[in-house]
This record gives sequence, structure tokens and C-alpha cells, in this order.
Amino acid sequence: MQHDHDDLVAQARAWQAEDPDPETRDELGALIASGDRDALGERFAGTLQFGTAGLRGELGAGPMRMNRAVVIRAAAGLAAYLKATGQGDGLVVIGYDARHKSADFASDTAAVMTGAGLRAAVLPRPLPTPVLAYAIRHLGAVAGVEVTASHNPPRDNGYKVYLGDGSQIVPPADAGIADAIASVGRLDEVPRPESGWQVLGDEVLAAYLARTDAVLAEGSPRTARTVHTALHGVGTAVLTAAFARAGFPAPVLVAEQAEPDPEFPTVAFPNPEEPGAMDLAFATARRADPAPDLIIANDPDADRCAVAVPDGDEDWRMLSGDEVGALLATHLVDRGATGVLAESIVSSSLLGRIAEKAGLGYEETLTGFKWIARADGLRYGYEEALGYCVDPDGVRDKDGITAALVMAELASTLKERGRTVLELLDDIAVEHGVHATGQLAVRVADLSLIADAMRKLRAHPPTTLAGLAVTSAEDLAEGTESLPPTDGLRYRLTGARVIVRPSGTEPKLKCYLEVVVPVTSAAGLPAARAKADELLTALKRDLAAAAGI
Repeated sequence: MQHDHDDLVAQARAWQAEDPDPETRDELGALIASGDRDALGERFAGTLQFGTAGLRGELGAGPMRMNRAVVIRAAAGLAAYLKATGQGDGLVVIGYDARHKSADFASDTAAVMTGAGLRAAVLPRPLPTPVLAYAIRHLGAVAGVEVTASHNPPRDNGYKVYLGDGSQIVPPADAGIADAIASVGRLDEVPRPESGWQVLGDEVLAAYLARTDAVLAEGSPRTARTVHTALHGVGTAVLTAAFARAGFPAPVLVAEQAEPDPEFPTVAFPNPEEPGAMDLAFATARRADPAPDLIIANDPDADRCAVAVPDGDEDWRMLSGDEVGALLATHLVDRGATGVLAESIVSSSLLGRIAEKAGLGYEETLTGFKWIARADGLRYGYEEALGYCVDPDGVRDKDGITAALVMAELASTLKERGRTVLELLDDIAVEHGVHATGQLAVRVADLSLIADAMRKLRAHPPTTLAGLAVTSAEDLAEGTESLPPTDGLRYRLTGARVIVRPSGTEPKLKCYLEVVVPVTSAAGLPAARAKADELLTALKRDLAAAAGI
């Protein structure tokens, strides 16, 4: 197999010759010198592809890693697409987080756009993704780029692309951009001037913060006390400024996690959903005096919002994304919201019941806010992975800052009435039934394992799960009346629902489970919730067996 190895080395040398980054050039040189065929093979097994949230991957050398060469090609492809669609003299606004290489990737993108004849403007420093999403429409840009890997591990980075409507790309734009990227020639033929783009001041951030006022009801209570963690991301300064503008008490910060740190030293994964990620926040809340009403956590780029509430004298309970989604919807309905409530197919069906009871429109979309934000007449949208859009006229994407504000307003309103968030969740369950959701997620090193599991389920769809009959099995790759095709499977059961899909942002197979148990009174809630938990456990067991995972 020497011939294959020689071909691989030749590919690596050709890439190395074009790579503008001395760090990744040296990385490739060391791998070539060591003869590490496996490591080279991983880096040259293909190219990073647009997924649910654009490009995302591990930092390193080669076309299967995130690096300056990949980013320059992506930017050149985006510029070519914009020119081909008649937007070649438009503005592209660029934001970035505080991860390794993010500032470099942002500068490279600005240079490529400028060299292609477009106008480029870069946000003044690492800022939350929703600020970039807001800036696109605020500045009248034709596109936007956010350099972030969101809640991925420290070794990752990513590249989100938005078009001029302020929403992330969807077909056919993603395929058009991908084709344009594939057509980019040698990197030394991509013009990259050393200047010519604008570095924005704080005006855009000030406009975004002024816009956050619109998410709260005029004269609403603002008494809730919070603990906040940014999980070593970029959310602290913007969230505390928004809370100060709104008149809430200043959040108590989790000091160890308040400042940006690309190493994320206190967490295994900088994702509030991961075990252990909230431990320091819980410890801070237990020490706080006076006692807080909420813990708010943002992920590193602050587009997601996690919430924990008191549960007993010293205990705290993390709310699921679906619970927060239902709470925010209920609060907005109580405030007199009109329009459409939207969610992705992997989120709880409870939102549809809330919308129906309120006489509001309801739409179910594919996974990702690039779809949710496009719901016609959208007033509120959410996804179970801690993403909430409470101001679609301002930010057509998930926004962890404004979601935190509305959650704090809800907690303040309940506090004024002598009630708690958990009591409101009980009320919602009694009114609409217990909607219990859970996940079976399997992280893999070999992506073929995910494809194998999907093939197995397609070839042998289950007929029962957890003792419940499967009443319908849909292959979402074929599309439905309301959904375009996507790689996923949906099973409807008597009193339950299961969706299986490969993650668009991580090497995971994700299975989304929901069971609905009717309940007629608060007294029946403990038994109904116990039954729901039992069914979820059985669903996970049976689905894992059916998929061979």
C-alpha cells in the first residue's frame, strides 16, 4: 500500500504549500515526517461539509479540520455565491467568539470579502452570536458570518453563515455555497488585502441592547435574583448589561466561569446539558445571600439559555429545554402574544397544545433555528436543545440573552403572586397532560456506526417500543407534506413519539423521546410523572436494542 501512502503524502504536501498558517503547516510537516498514515488519512478523508449550523470541526491541519485554509476557501466560496446572486457590492458583517483561532478566522473572512469587492465589517471583539444575527439586519448586510463552535469541546471551532434576512442558510443556498467553495482554486489566487474592511465600534452592541427592552412587558415586575454562568464564554458582559438596562438585580456571577477562556478549564464540555457543567453554578447559588430565584447559564457563544430553579431548601433542579420552552410560551401567551408558535420536530408536542388552547398558529419545522426562524408570522420559537427566539423581529435565531430576560420576568411575576416556577409547571401539566421528554444520544469516533444504525432501523423498523404499539413509521428522508427531506426517522406510538437522527453539529446519533400521560388533577401528578419516567426508560432500552447501539 506504499502507493496509497505516497498519494496521501503528496496531498498533504500540496495542502501544506498553500496553508497560510505556520502552526498548521508545522503540524502537517511533523505528521509527514513521522509517517503517521492514520492521522494524515483522517485529515484528508474528505472536506468539512455544511451541517445544521454551517461548518464545524476540530482545529488542525487539512481539509477535514477547521483551519485558516478551510476558512479562506469557505469565505471565497461565500463571496463567489453572493456575487453570482447579484449581491457582489453588499456588506458582510462578521462576528466571532473567544475560541482558539476565532479572531484569525474572522480577519481572514474580512480580507477575502474585501478582496472580492464586497464590503466587510467585523464586530469589535468577541461577542454573543445573537449580536451578530441582529447586526445583519440592523446594518442592512447581505450576509453574516459567525466564527463559533457554540457548545462543542475546546478543540473545535466553527463557521456559521447567515444571509441578509438574518437567518442561517438553508437549501438551496447551502448547496450553492458548497459548490462555490468546491470551485475555489489555489489559495494564493484568492485576493486577501491586509486592510480595507471596517472594525465596528460599540454602536451595534448598543443598538442590540436597546432592542432587548422590547422583549419585556412595560411595567412588568423585575425583582427576580439570578446566578449567572457564561461557562467561560462571551455572555457575561452582554447579559449583565441587559439585566441592568431592564432594572433587574445584578446577577451573581459564577466567578470561575465568568471570563472567556478557550480552554474551558472547569468543564469537560462547555454545554449546560452535560453532567458536571453546572456544579459551580449550583455551589454559587447555595452560597448566595439573599437566595437567588433562578440560575441562568449561557453556552459559550450565548445563543442558548439553560435554567435551574430552587427545589427545596438547598436543592436546585435543572429544567429541561422543553420545560423552559413551555414556560416561556405560557408566559408570552399570558402577556397577550399573537402570531405563530413554532418548534422543531424533536421538541415537545406540548407547544402545539399551548398554541391550540390560546387560539394561536402553530408550526413544526425541521431541526435547527435556520428552519424555525422562517415560520411565517413567527412570534416565538424554541428547540429542546436550550434554544429560544423570543424576539423574531430583532433576532431571527436563538438568543440566550433575551430568553434569560423573559425567564427572569416570568420568575418575577410568579414571585409577586407568591408562586414558583415549579408550581406553574404543575399547572401546565394538569391543563395539557404530562409531557415527559428524554434523549438517547450516542457519541461515536467512527461515523459509519451512525450510518449502520440508521440502515438497521430502516431495514427493520420496530413494531413496538416500551410495550406501546408503533402506529406509524416515517422515513423523513422522503419528506412529508409539511417538511422537506432530512436524514431522520419518526415513530408515532400510542401515547408516545420517537425521532432518530444524526446530529448536525457533533459525531452523535440522537434519539428524541416523548411520552404523554393524561392527568386530571394536581393530586394525580406524582403517579403520572412516575409512569412517564418508567415509559421513557423502557423506550431508551428498546430503541437502543432496535438500533444496535
